Amino acid sequence: MKTFMSRAALAGLLMGVSVLASAATPAPKGAEVFIVSPEDGATVAQTFTVKFGTKDVALAPAGDVTKNTGHHHLLIDVDQLPAAGAPIPNDANHMHFGKAQTQAEIKLAPGKHTLQLELGDSGHMPFDPPIVSKKITVNVK
Repeated sequence: MKTFMSRAALAGLLMGVSVLASAATPAPKGAEVFIVSPEDGATVAQTFTVKFGTKDVALAPAGDVTKNTGHHHLLIDVDQLPAAGAPIPNDANHMHFGKAQTQAEIKLAPGKHTLQLELGDSGHMPFDPPIVSKKITVNVK
């Protein structure tokens, strides 16, 4: 009986920690992110600079838990936003800017590509609701 109670207490503790770990950070009121440049529909070289903008939210490096802050993630050719409750992936289609960068030089293959920003919290988690930019299209020559 004692072992059963210990296991039940441990299971309850783990479930509580799990719920807290997956709780999304509330989005700051009025927070917005946007792509400053290039413009939607622009033709760009294979290597080009993307400039990021914010409104009513401060930038902070990943790991900085200051309230109402986050950092950029550039989504390239992504059809669906990353899942809520899970960290934004870190791969060729989800670029992380965890040092609170406001621009990046990227290289893409020739053709049409979409770009979109998503702000992540200190742990690369999407805010609730997600803070995302309008998706733009660029033509890489």
